[in-house]
Amino acid sequence: MTSREQLLASTFVSLADTLVADFDVIDFLHTLATRSVQVLDVDAAGIMLADPHGGLHVMASSTEDARLLELYELQSDEGPCLDCFRTGRPVARDDLPAMSTSWPVFTEQLQELGFRSAQALPLRLRAETIGALNLFRFEPGRMSEADLEIGQAMADVATVGLIQERAIAAGERLATQLQTALSSRVQLEQAKGVLAQRARLPMDEAFQVMRAYARSHNRRLGDVAAQIIHGTLTDQLWTNRQPRPSGPPQA
Repeated sequence: MTSREQLLASTFVSLADTLVADFDVIDFLHTLATRSVQVLDVDAAGIMLADPHGGLHVMASSTEDARLLELYELQSDEGPCLDCFRTGRPVARDDLPAMSTSWPVFTEQLQELGFRSAQALPLRLRAETIGALNLFRFEPGRMSEADLEIGQAMADVATVGLIQERAIAAGERLATQLQTALSSRVQLEQAKGVLAQRARLPMDEAFQVMRAYARSHNRRLGDVAAQIIHGTLTDQLWTNRQPRPSGPPQA
């Protein structure tokens, strides 16, 4: 078995393992985003989920640029992820001119961040679409058919896991869980900014530090974020890391 096959096998096991105590939606979705980059021919990934009223929200991303692109999609009300969620089908365009025709504002922002292509895969089970997986590439053009099939399989397994976990919960908890996750996402972004400033880290690295600490101490990301914001978590998060110099990078 190759290293990619091993990673794929591990990924599907992780995405299927939602029947655990204290299931963490944010960490689960972040796993889907980061593993998508690791196993597919893409450079960044992000995930949007729908709330009980059908509104989409950015829930996880592999990089800060991916998160910004998804926010741009929501702000401009255009982009592959939105079309994918609305149709319940994969969405892609062959090249930048075709993307610009469909999504002029989004495509301009995509290029400004260094990307040349974007496509989206639905988080869907039968007739129910609960969100979409956004995949961004520095190179133009669509993903290969093989990667597309793998990416959709990952999205399908994640969807089954999410819906299964929701089905087990009592009716009212279905809406409450997503609302809690949305609140946690806002709190995570605040904590990421606080940590980035305190430890002089890039935003992406600040999130990785938070996540690594939560996992190594068997803590929920939301609880760690709350402590960072309130100043009750000491510098133990970054004491073993070297601070980055302030100001622009040196040539």
